[in-house]
Amino acid sequence: MDVVRIGVIGVGAMGASHAKYLQKGEVKRCVLTALCDIDSSRLDDFSDVKKFADSNEMIRSGEVDAVLIATPHYDHTTIGIDALENGLHLLVEKPISVHKADCERLIAAHEKAQKQVFSAMFMHRTYNLKKKIKQLIETGELGEIQRVNWLATSWFRSETYYASGGWRATWKGEGGGVLLNQSPHDLDLLQWYLGMPSKLRAFCHFGKYHNIETEDEVIAYLEYANGATGVFVATTGEAPGSDRIEICGDRGKLLFENGKLSFIRNEIGTREYSKTTKEWFRRPSVWNIEIPVDSGGGQHSQITQNFVDAILDGTPLIAPAEEGINSVELANAMIYSSLTDQTVVFPMDAQAYEKKLFELIEGSRFEKKVVEQKEAPNFSKSFK
Repeated sequence: MDVVRIGVIGVGAMGASHAKYLQKGEVKRCVLTALCDIDSSRLDDFSDVKKFADSNEMIRSGEVDAVLIATPHYDHTTIGIDALENGLHLLVEKPISVHKADCERLIAAHEKAQKQVFSAMFMHRTYNLKKKIKQLIETGELGEIQRVNWLATSWFRSETYYASGGWRATWKGEGGGVLLNQSPHDLDLLQWYLGMPSKLRAFCHFGKYHNIETEDEVIAYLEYANGATGVFVATTGEAPGSDRIEICGDRGKLLFENGKLSFIRNEIGTREYSKTTKEWFRRPSVWNIEIPVDSGGGQHSQITQNFVDAILDGTPLIAPAEEGINSVELANAMIYSSLTDQTVVFPMDAQAYEKKLFELIEGSRFEKKVVEQKEAPNFSKSFK
């Protein structure tokens, strides 16, 4: 194989965005050969591709070597398993599934398939500044991590956004709110940097700022095995909002905000200084370092290019989909902690959460008002 033939399943706002950059040739050694959506009108703007109304037909058509799934969330699991079982490579939009148990089913299908490439659309891993944070942690520049504060409140969404689809922000259609739609990127980076916590306690507010039944604000407290602690805050109801990451270690503090990364580095580690100094109040001397990194990266097409390179050349994946279970588990745990008013210990009970989610679906009496959108949204405004 010299060129990967790819099909996009689900051509809503996100799927259409993928289809457009693929058709423009922004991903090398790849060609868009097919599109699939139950709403045929969404396919009218695309030519020179096979068009399908049923993912089963596309998967078995012989027209594609790989599929990119950008459907409502629950379908990621069922369509993904079908694609893997029929020998196709798979790239899935975030989250890879709605809940941990479905993630496990999807991952099991990939393990059985073995030969296919399976990637997740976590393009925030390609931002140069955020890759630099990962490097500084892994190389030990920060020393042992003590605390993280993660503020993800710049995901503002309007009532018009939520009214654009009957599936949005419902338990049955989306399986969650900000934690399952916008903040998977934040949760993925959080676990990518620090690993999974040992436990968390969260407080979610459901429909606090919008006419929805799922969470549009969450505050969570996390604890890690080494004693480090963290606070995670996310909402779609705040403007102007903040995108701020503060990670503190024995050797200093990393601060990411307003597209800039700074490192306040202790000349002497905090613990060593505390045990050896004769001073009562003085702190370790510091170096104030502005990290000189290009702020580029973060494009969806970069993950897709990496996916294609992995298929053709065996290039290591930037975002292996098996790692996608971690952000889903964090989201599930925050919702479950809030619903049960309890601390969740990791690994969380996947079956217990699946049962709770189905109870929410069965018990829902929420009536979603959908307003037809006459103009396509400016999707670039979605990205932080």
